[in-house]
Amino acid sequence: MSTVVPASFDEVQAAVRAVRAAHAGARLLPRGGGSKPALSAPRVGEEVLDLSALAGVVEYNPGEYTFTALAGTRIVEVRALLAAQGQYLPFDPPLAERGATLGGTVAAGLSGAGRYRFGGVRDFILGVRLVDGSGELVRGGGKVVKNAAGFDIPKLMVGSLGQFGVLVELTFKVFPASVAHTTVRRRYAAQDAALTALGNVYTARLDIDSLDLLPGSDGSATVAVRLGGLPDALPARAEHVRGLLEGGDILTGADESSGWQSAAEFAWVPAGWIVTKVPLTPRRIPALEAAAGSLQTVRRYSSGGNVAWLAMPPERNSGAAGEEKGSAVQELDRILAGLELSGLVVFGPPELSRSRLRIGWRSGQAFEQRVKAVFDPAGRLPSY
Repeated sequence: MSTVVPASFDEVQAAVRAVRAAHAGARLLPRGGGSKPALSAPRVGEEVLDLSALAGVVEYNPGEYTFTALAGTRIVEVRALLAAQGQYLPFDPPLAERGATLGGTVAAGLSGAGRYRFGGVRDFILGVRLVDGSGELVRGGGKVVKNAAGFDIPKLMVGSLGQFGVLVELTFKVFPASVAHTTVRRRYAAQDAALTALGNVYTARLDIDSLDLLPGSDGSATVAVRLGGLPDALPARAEHVRGLLEGGDILTGADESSGWQSAAEFAWVPAGWIVTKVPLTPRRIPALEAAAGSLQTVRRYSSGGNVAWLAMPPERNSGAAGEEKGSAVQELDRILAGLELSGLVVFGPPELSRSRLRIGWRSGQAFEQRVKAVFDPAGRLPSY
């Protein structure tokens, strides 16, 4: 499998147009930092389009709270640039320390725990430039917040997984960053009590940055609530949250930030395990917890219980001898389909076919196929 490393939009266009010239049935796989291995590992017949050289911030206007950067720009670089001006990306893009890029974050549609307050990547992307499957350079959206330029192509690219085009440039809006953070965390012996506490915080009229639920292996669960703002105001706000949780520990400084950093980098996941993202609602957590009991999983519910992250070993501990590697994904696929939930495998063995990275209940396939036919009529880009 070969790799192409373009350094300009023209070179990306040339690479897309040339993919069929190599051999029939070839596809071009766009890849940024490789931080999501299940999505970025090439399969048979795929040529890698490494966008790491297509990097750098093109324009940054702190006064307008917007910036434009090339798709291969790493999140850590953007984060440092914004921090120098007291600004940040509120959707809290994950896997930054693992090399995640802007283009890969948008294509995978991934947001971190910080999306709870202000929304996900879809709410902050303003404009894109992409090379479609015909090798044409396409622009969508714009570089200012007040923009209504026809069909909303930028949002269409969020979670598209590179099927419709190769992202080459992106524009985002940003927000002022909080001066300080405090986290209130309480462990409950029973998961039902933790879910009740989660609901109490979820429905309260509070400005909360993040709200996560961490189930334990013994039936316990921990609720973590992150607050951001002015240092003088945080203690009183934290005590208010403690009242809703009926207790808990208050964390500040390094102890506070390390837990959220671990979540963002998936440091809580054992090496080599599969990680699947599952959108849901807090009311559906008990059903997923019960149904997933047959799998050896470690779970984290983020964004107030609206996103589940399920980590599991690549092979089931039980089952018939000689089951193929990846049987855990097959079992989770069955479970999610039964619950009418969908999942995206973000970390996983490279031998999983692309069609098995999106698992569980699927909707909107007819629409997706129509969009694919418009943006990639020759089938030069991946399909899922």
